[in-house]
Amino acid sequence: MSATTYAFTDSVTMLRRNLLHAKRYPSMTFSVVLMPVVLLLVFDFVFGGALEKSSGGNYIDYLAPGMLLLIPAYMTVAVAVSIATDTSKGIANRFRTMDIAPSSMLTGHVLGTLIQAVLGSVLMLLVALAIGFRPNANAVEWAAVFALVVAVVLSFTWLAVALGLLAPNPESASNTPFPILLLPFLGSGLVATDTMPVGLRQFAEYQPFTPITETIRGLLMGSEIGNNGYLSIAWCTGIGVGGYLWSSSIFAKQTTR
Repeated sequence: MSATTYAFTDSVTMLRRNLLHAKRYPSMTFSVVLMPVVLLLVFDFVFGGALEKSSGGNYIDYLAPGMLLLIPAYMTVAVAVSIATDTSKGIANRFRTMDIAPSSMLTGHVLGTLIQAVLGSVLMLLVALAIGFRPNANAVEWAAVFALVVAVVLSFTWLAVALGLLAPNPESASNTPFPILLLPFLGSGLVATDTMPVGLRQFAEYQPFTPITETIRGLLMGSEIGNNGYLSIAWCTGIGVGGYLWSSSIFAKQTTR
């Protein structure tokens, strides 16, 4: 059996471990999955009426694509806390003494987070459809949306893995991804960037969640995407590769201690 096959088998084992852990201790998963859904309902029912009057459109059609990205953002907290728990309680050191692929522990966390995020995104879409969201995407566009959401989850999850490895304890790890949680709110997910003050508008237009939001919104609602699709791919690739290399480097250094 090749080293690649061993690594794949070990990663699947670690994935099973993380899914069982999430099943036995569901509070974190519920909080990071249900909170975005609650925020979708709050923004639509509390602010939707006023924003519909000013924009002349159906606010949930504008809101839902942006709120969909809250799931990947909130999942960074879960994976950072989970990684920090393993490292601070010595579980990671125990894995290092076993005959398993060193990277499988991190990969298992990432794949487990991906599965939970996909399920959370489906729940978000079902709730949005129930309260009036009406996308007009075809099958190819839905597939592109799914692929982009997966890319966003993977890229920010690898970044969160690095933050979790650096955190001294789970409590600290729950706070380190906070800037990531803010980004979907400081982009075009809730309102158009041209309605923002100059400084905030510039920040919103040049941060990763805005082009990703506009790409998903364009795919689902038929609005103009422009170069946002290329920017989204570039952001996901840069953050994902950077997060993977950073987390791998930190984990390797911790292993050699």
